[in-house]
Amino acid sequence: MASTQYETSNTQSFFVLSWVSFAIAFVGSLIGIYFIPMDIYAKAFLGMAYLFSISACFMVAKVVRDKQESGMLINKIEKAKTEKLINKYVTPDLAE
Repeated sequence: MASTQYETSNTQSFFVLSWVSFAIAFVGSLIGIYFIPMDIYAKAFLGMAYLFSISACFMVAKVVRDKQESGMLINKIEKAKTEKLINKYVTPDLAE
């Protein structure tokens, strides 16, 4: 009985590209907020909103990943139950 393995990992290049692009966008936005001609309170508000947006993006990505992984686990359990029932009730009939 062969089991199906799902490949869920990314390449090292994609991983590095993702973090480098995140760092460039993060630093670039902070530099933009620093140099925008506004008073300090408006800059502080923009910085706080920006940091909350970044943390919300990470939380959404984690929730989506966790939901996908739990769905894959549930499907794996259901497949194992189905295969057990098939082996229990169908395989003996084929042997006769």
